[in-house]
Amino acid sequence: MFESLDQLALGLVTGIAFGFLLQKGRVAKYQTILGQLLLRDWTVVKVMATAIVVGSIGVYTLVPLGATKLDIWPFQVGGVLLGALLFGIGLALYGYCPGTGLAGSGEGNRDAMVGILGMITGAGIFVAAYNWLEPIILGLGDLGKISVPELVGVPPWVVIAALTVMVAAVLGLIEWHERGRMPGALPEQQTRNERGRLGWFGRTNRPMAGGR
Repeated sequence: MFESLDQLALGLVTGIAFGFLLQKGRVAKYQTILGQLLLRDWTVVKVMATAIVVGSIGVYTLVPLGATKLDIWPFQVGGVLLGALLFGIGLALYGYCPGTGLAGSGEGNRDAMVGILGMITGAGIFVAAYNWLEPIILGLGDLGKISVPELVGVPPWVVIAALTVMVAAVLGLIEWHERGRMPGALPEQQTRNERGRLGWFGRTNRPMAGGR
């Protein structure tokens, strides 16, 4: 029922490393996530797309070596769609996803701490309503424990190779787009300039007459 102490220790170490990288990558900051939602700061897409590719390569390299195993959950269409909808609404309102919310709380951001209370409350509501929700979700389709390679009928490494090429192309387009918007400026500098000129919600931040 419970994981071994070695597995728990490994989870603790990797969790700390993950939080550290989130913080260093600036994706644990509300401003960065808001900038992504406004399509002004693409840091979140860069980090997550890179993590998906690296994680895919790592997992499918370690599985044949016996260092890890795949834990595939059932593909329940209703659960995915409802979860995606609620996740998107929560991200837009909260300004953090669950992982970045915990990292932001660790930084001392009080808005992130409030969101963690919301996560705990939502989890409790879900558990209480699970017996009522389960037949509705299952009624929308359950494809069973299936992975993307199994779904499309190709070897895993073909999917990983295609994903790697696609992500590299998307990141290249983002880099080209960011550099093209303000020639000679780094993407981070450009984003800061835009924030100062327009503000996060489109307001113009200009000094008043007389410098006040």
